[in-house]
Amino acid sequence: MEYNFKEVEKKWQSYWKEHKTYQVDTDPAKPKYYVLDMFPYPSGAGLHVGHPLGYIASDIYSRYKRLKGFNVLHPMGYDAYGLPAEQYAIQTGQHPAITTDKNIARYREQLDKIGFSFDWNREIRTCDPHYYKWTQWAFIQMFNSFYCNDEQKAMPIAELVKAFESTGTEGLNVACGENLQFTAEEWKTKTEKEQQEILLNYRLAYLAETMVNWCPQLGTVLANDEVKEGLSVRGGYPVVQKKMRQWSLRVSAYAQRLLDGLDRINWSDSLKDIQRNWIGRSQGADIIFDVKNNDLKLQVFTTRPDTIFGVSFMVLAPESDYVKQLTTPAQQQAVNEYLDYVAKRTERERQSEVKKVTGVFTGSYAVNPFTQQAIPVWISEYVLAGYGTGAIMAVPAHDSRDYAFARKFNLPIVPVIDNGQPIDLSESSYDAKEGKMINSGVINGMEVKEAIKYIAEDVEKREIGKSKINYRLRDAIFSRQRYWGEPFPVYYKDDMPYMLDESKLPLELPEIDKYLPTETGEPPLGRAQNWQTEEGYPLELNTMPGFAGSSAYYLRYMDPHNDKALVSKEANEYWKNVDLYLGGAEHATGHLIYSRFWNHFLYDLGYVCESEPFKKLINQGMIQGRSNFVYRIQGTNKFVSYGLKDQYETTEIHVNVNIVHNDVLDQEAFRNWMPEYANAEFILEDGKYICGWAVEKMSKSMYNVVNPDDIIEEFGADTLRLYEMFLGPLEAHKPWDTQGIDGVFKFLKKFWRLYVNDDKLIITDEEPTKEELKTLHKTIKKIESDIENFSFNTSIPAFMICTNELTGLKCSKRAILEPLVITIAPFAPHIAEELWHKLGHADSVTTAVFPEWNEKFLVEDSFEYPVSFNGKVRFKLALSLAADHAEIEAAVKAAPETAKYLDGKEIRKMIIVPKKIVNIVV
Repeated sequence: MEYNFKEVEKKWQSYWKEHKTYQVDTDPAKPKYYVLDMFPYPSGAGLHVGHPLGYIASDIYSRYKRLKGFNVLHPMGYDAYGLPAEQYAIQTGQHPAITTDKNIARYREQLDKIGFSFDWNREIRTCDPHYYKWTQWAFIQMFNSFYCNDEQKAMPIAELVKAFESTGTEGLNVACGENLQFTAEEWKTKTEKEQQEILLNYRLAYLAETMVNWCPQLGTVLANDEVKEGLSVRGGYPVVQKKMRQWSLRVSAYAQRLLDGLDRINWSDSLKDIQRNWIGRSQGADIIFDVKNNDLKLQVFTTRPDTIFGVSFMVLAPESDYVKQLTTPAQQQAVNEYLDYVAKRTERERQSEVKKVTGVFTGSYAVNPFTQQAIPVWISEYVLAGYGTGAIMAVPAHDSRDYAFARKFNLPIVPVIDNGQPIDLSESSYDAKEGKMINSGVINGMEVKEAIKYIAEDVEKREIGKSKINYRLRDAIFSRQRYWGEPFPVYYKDDMPYMLDESKLPLELPEIDKYLPTETGEPPLGRAQNWQTEEGYPLELNTMPGFAGSSAYYLRYMDPHNDKALVSKEANEYWKNVDLYLGGAEHATGHLIYSRFWNHFLYDLGYVCESEPFKKLINQGMIQGRSNFVYRIQGTNKFVSYGLKDQYETTEIHVNVNIVHNDVLDQEAFRNWMPEYANAEFILEDGKYICGWAVEKMSKSMYNVVNPDDIIEEFGADTLRLYEMFLGPLEAHKPWDTQGIDGVFKFLKKFWRLYVNDDKLIITDEEPTKEELKTLHKTIKKIESDIENFSFNTSIPAFMICTNELTGLKCSKRAILEPLVITIAPFAPHIAEELWHKLGHADSVTTAVFPEWNEKFLVEDSFEYPVSFNGKVRFKLALSLAADHAEIEAAVKAAPETAKYLDGKEIRKMIIVPKKIVNIVV
């Protein structure tokens, strides 16, 4: 009887659920291992075959570590807040919670079918008040904290208030928005409102005017990754840059800590580099430039003060306050038009589109403090408000973006560094980091490093600047004008924010009549009835962004049912942090920066015992779609097969890959697919319609989405799991191609036949042979190495080779086949459970111990010599490795094949190369 995967998989999935096989608790008697997947946003479309790739990999590793004796935490939950559910609610009037619950039920059904070892007892949903209570709690802690640069940690805001009462701002070294100066006496004379306004300048969660991506049609602020080419990804609506009073988190205070922490975690160098570039540490100096015919002082930050003699123009960020102050009446209209243009572009677009050169002249001139030369002040989108002061000194001879700008607007290009080679500035800048200064007054002839030090010291001596370390990392905008998100635990008194008492948490999302902004432009929560405290103070109308719920979810998994704390000290000290984190590379900046910041903050306050949340991180690649095409003869409803299409004028059309098998179209299914194709005619090749194909992103619009449910229905979950790993290296992008899945399915059936024949177990207790032991132990060694190195794609061929060898040896020995079941269990858990049960075990295979390979069974004691006649290999002969020259020669001469190929001729010479070859010359 063939392997009945449908019956077996249903049986064991029910068993795991009923016996709570994967439920874990803290167990100090066992070493812990925490495996985490980046949890999904449950969309209405459900999973396609690309989504489970990382989950399968993490599941294999989780199961393996269990077999290795670890207490494995492998949880799953849902990132349940988001704009798609809210937009659907706006269109249909259905509450987002209903849509989200329905989508989650669909996801859970699909995930269960694949046979994952998730501890569902720990499931979290970011939209659950029992969960977001702790997001609100963390926000309150941030509001009530400031960052002390001297201590390099977050501290209670009450301590800052004490300092103000005692010495004002004297000697203060803290993270802040603006460097304020006041005495203790001045602080004491301020009103409560004035004091609260000042404290917002220092709090880690603060309100401030911030430039945001504003989408009027969606009525909300969007994150950079929700905007593309000036339009919202969701809906394609125009997005503009706009200043709004928003909640922000002072992530920038942790910039150096986030950099230093990268040295303590096991991430890829490329991922660390992405984070380092995002944080963007640079050392340089602030320098003050006078403005011609104006009392204004223009302060710029530069990493290269040595190049100040090469400055030929200044550039302001469009958002800079300097723009308004420096724009002359004659330039006002041009500047306004330019600002309107920039308002439609995101910061990410401005950073990435380096070849796009735009700008406008303010009409004002700055004065170089070293040359007294008047230099024009321009505005350009390539300068960002969040970097330095939002103003730069441009040195086009030695900076590529400054160079492109100077060429575009015909501005001077003056070289100030010479490295001994001819300087050619006709096509590009010379981005010099070494050499001697030229055209540079007092620093002429100095080496670059010496010149940097000299100018930095000189600007401090002349009190026109100071040395400074700058970071590109900006504070995180934390407000969204949406309904479907975590409510802020904030109320307003005298227009100042105050935090709810922690006993009032969670502050739950209220019911509203519709999910649009109010008629007066307030966020949707403005529609809520009695959205105020018991005392009548109005509550915050914004909600938190999507990343709020995902910034500390890994901590909640450690202790999900605790209603007294985010995570208990006992649970946190046992699980500590995530040992292995798997997820997409698209989270390399946003999510990972914010999670690390969140964890560092909680570490400062003593709520967690590890500063870094994720010890090892792997970005799995993407499974791409394999699209298929049909070719319609233009002006007809007739379709020509791929090999004949060049004979006609055709239009290429995407076709549903689920009605194509091995690139052969199911013609009847195509006619039934859409009404317009009901009367389709076909020009065939050898009686078949052959489709074209291409590798593209899996997308509904390309009809190349493959539902894992369909694969499981036809081939089973174990086949899906093995095949997804078989497609290629975990971290690589690879196309989905159903053509190869049948081979994996056949392998599983062959593996089954090692153990079962006619539904009967065929296992014996005979002693295994040397060849059988060698096959088993080389397989165990290979699989263990592959799992430890996440090379799952090479494990599948190893299992296939092993199965073929044992089949050829007619092996049915328990001593060989029982360890093999355990070895394959992480990859194909359903078939492993069934065979383990048939082998006589009452417990789950998950309770077994991963077998150890033994080197003694892998030692070769013979070599198979290719035997050649006059250089042509005729047969092979296995001989002992201990055989000497004479013994090898005697054995070859005695072999019956030798007589056959000599055919009565004499051996003139026998050449023997030990462990290589035997060549007979006749």
